[in-house]
Amino acid sequence: MAYNPWRLAFGGMVALAAAMGVGRFVYTPILPVMVEELGLTTSQAGLIASANFLGYLAGALLAASPAFSGSRRTYMLAGLAASALGLLAMGLTDNFTLHLIFRFIGGLASAFVLVFASALVLDQLAASGDSRLSALHFAGVGTGVVISAVAVAILVALGTGWKSLWFASALMGVAGLALAALLITPRELPGNGFSGAPAARVSFALKAMILSYGLFGFGYVITATFIVAIVRAHPELSNLEPYVWVLFGLSAAPSVALWLWLAARLGAIPAFAVACLVEAVGVASSILWASTAGLVVAMVFLGGTVMGITALGLIATRQLSTGDPRPNIALITAAFGVGQVVGPVFGGYLYDQLGSFAVPSLVAAVALVVASGLAGLAAASQSRKAAEAAASVKTSA
Repeated sequence: MAYNPWRLAFGGMVALAAAMGVGRFVYTPILPVMVEELGLTTSQAGLIASANFLGYLAGALLAASPAFSGSRRTYMLAGLAASALGLLAMGLTDNFTLHLIFRFIGGLASAFVLVFASALVLDQLAASGDSRLSALHFAGVGTGVVISAVAVAILVALGTGWKSLWFASALMGVAGLALAALLITPRELPGNGFSGAPAARVSFALKAMILSYGLFGFGYVITATFIVAIVRAHPELSNLEPYVWVLFGLSAAPSVALWLWLAARLGAIPAFAVACLVEAVGVASSILWASTAGLVVAMVFLGGTVMGITALGLIATRQLSTGDPRPNIALITAAFGVGQVVGPVFGGYLYDQLGSFAVPSLVAAVALVVASGLAGLAAASQSRKAAEAAASVKTSA
């Protein structure tokens, strides 16, 4: 089968939809049903979310190991299989400790899929001059969120219990695994293995981006985890509960193309800085503007930036790397994972103490503003190095 960039990008989209859009984010719409039927506290709900994010951190670090030096496709598919099994296992028990373990496994699997699928797809598209299709690859997360949110909303309306919601999610994960395997075939991936060139020393710009990416992970995750609970806290907004996560996904799916368009004009890192500021407004709106309009702004600004920032961060990492980009992609993904681990525990604990998500949400918004500033420093450093290189070439000539 001849190499087809559209097929490859669509396969990457399917992989991210299954492992990220469903595997990671389906917990948000299922959470209220679990809380109601199992009597979970907000702190317990936050711990389950953080277990997933801790697994994501572990998966990112593991993906950077030299031990995983074989086929990127094989590891991507293994991650998809583990993600589907983790979803299935969630519905097989009501034991809190086992839920922590299974969500940890699901998080580890999703990180594997993100790192290996992105390294595979982005490298292949760049090598063939088809980098513009990376927007299709990253649209997978939003697509998966929409599909899973709609499915959960329909099943909840039909009176489906929390266990069956996890089983349905597992079926979606299996479907994603099968489709990704059909779309991304070994024969059309001449660059399927890793390059032998090692990654170079981490520059100041990359260090700033790694820290910025970690703050982004913290900044978005409190709202993304507890938005349904935030809506439920306002009786006048409770009728919007089935739609908030769908709106998040609908905003996320096409957003990557918009942010990559901006990146083509400003650069990936400046666009990243702008997106962090937009997301900060969305996070603050979820708390400070308790109305239908405020909720719409929050979901559009949050959903419309999460995958854009994710994509821009990974693209910038690839640009700032020499040799095999996988270790640096894994490193920045790990920083993101640290932020995600801290976020839900921090948010859940303060909610239990204060009875509100206002303080943790505003802290998250500030973190996003700081992330934007760090990205600005990274962009300035990158520009300075480019100018120095150009001057050196001119002097040599």
